[in-house]
Amino acid sequence: MPGGRLTQQERQQIALGLADGLAYAEIARRLDRPTSTVTREVMRNGGPTAYRADLAHRATEHRAHRRRKAVPPDPHTPPQAHGRDADAVREYEETFTTVFMQSGLPKMTARVLVGLYTTDAGSLTASELAGRLQISPASVSKAVTFLESQGLIRRERDDRRRERYVVDDDVMYQSTMASARATAHLGEVARQGVGILGTGTPAAARLENIARFVDFVSESIARAADQAREILHTKPEKTASDGPD
Repeated sequence: MPGGRLTQQERQQIALGLADGLAYAEIARRLDRPTSTVTREVMRNGGPTAYRADLAHRATEHRAHRRRKAVPPDPHTPPQAHGRDADAVREYEETFTTVFMQSGLPKMTARVLVGLYTTDAGSLTASELAGRLQISPASVSKAVTFLESQGLIRRERDDRRRERYVVDDDVMYQSTMASARATAHLGEVARQGVGILGTGTPAAARLENIARFVDFVSESIARAADQAREILHTKPEKTASDGPD
């Protein structure tokens, strides 16, 4: 599988694939690239409806030029925990952010959520998030307000009375259950249309089938989440190198 940056020709192929309505996976297969590479490329450059190969290529060259001219990192900046590769972490965070953007989150909101998921503590203050992501406190505030409304994070006070934003073992469970409830609501609304459009009519039959499908999916999601909930509380197994507790 080829590595390195995408070429201009590959970007043109991506643009043609998007115009033909191909899925990211199919475009990636034709390029012999990972699907995540294509997904990240498109989402970083306008999304599937606004992607342009020439603009994407120039933007990438501009970012690379900026990185080359960037000020060297502060030698007093602490190294990555656990000996992690800083570049690999940064690349992974970009990929993770792209996945959340695909699910509908705005880019800044997705970055904040990824910032929380990839910190060992599982929680950060507003100032810590702003510093980690190099964004303004206002951007943090807007993002966490939305994330909290969706049940994706929660707030708590630490021993210094600072407000912290938390992704703990149960946040994913709660957000999954919220998604199941939202899906079930779609089924309820679809079923309301059956009586309005007339039982036995083609439109009513379509809505009834949608409602039955959605009911099954939402119930399956909720049941699976309940059955798998304990997985979220599983602690990593210790190895001999970890030492005693």
